[in-house]
Amino acid sequence: MKLVSVVLLLAPLLTSCQNLGQPVDCSEIHQHDNTQSSGVYTIYPAGEWSAVQVYCDMDSLRGGWTVFQRRMDGSVNFYRPWDQYKVGFGSAAGEYWLGLDNIHYLTNHQHYELLVDMEDFEGAKVWARYTSFSVGAECDGYVLNVSGFIDGGAGDSLKHHNGKKFSTLDKDQDIWPNHCARTFLGAFWYGNCLHANPNGVYRWGADNAVHAVGVEWKHWKGHDYSLKTISMKIRPVQ
Repeated sequence: MKLVSVVLLLAPLLTSCQNLGQPVDCSEIHQHDNTQSSGVYTIYPAGEWSAVQVYCDMDSLRGGWTVFQRRMDGSVNFYRPWDQYKVGFGSAAGEYWLGLDNIHYLTNHQHYELLVDMEDFEGAKVWARYTSFSVGAECDGYVLNVSGFIDGGAGDSLKHHNGKKFSTLDKDQDIWPNHCARTFLGAFWYGNCLHANPNGVYRWGADNAVHAVGVEWKHWKGHDYSLKTISMKIRPVQ
């Protein structure tokens, strides 16, 4: 399995933002010029040495969202080990994971909120918003802290995962007697075990052949429907 770092993307994909300096996140790019369109930009979550390319959503809810997770076509395998979830993988122009270290740096820089956008294969779109979101340090297991749910039709599938450590196929930190990541073929802040599995296996809609292994959000489509798209994005609380 070959790791494709989100840092090493092709230069033509980058949307330039001259005279901005080194933006920490997409909200700083948006504040500098709110006419910028959604696309791939370079941010610096942990200083000048930490350049990384991300997809910035400049359209949703007044814009400025830094996308840290995106599924859209199944082109990237998300069943990966701990070291890859730590640093990130995929392409900011398509499917990718920004990296737990970067998410931690960003959400401990200031107070962030979370927006989760999703779509099914019938064209319906919903969202879930949380007014507080942060990820702890690696030494503590990258603990998820999320609260302040606002319903955009999706329901609250992250409440179960709040306060949980991140687990991957080779690092079991859930509270289930078995191994959530291996059983449900993903990586997430699993509890006992999941109400959301956005990093699960990309499948096509309703399919109960293997229970709960798809790209799932229980409170909208249940455990046996794999979503067409899902993106998780953050922004400083305004």
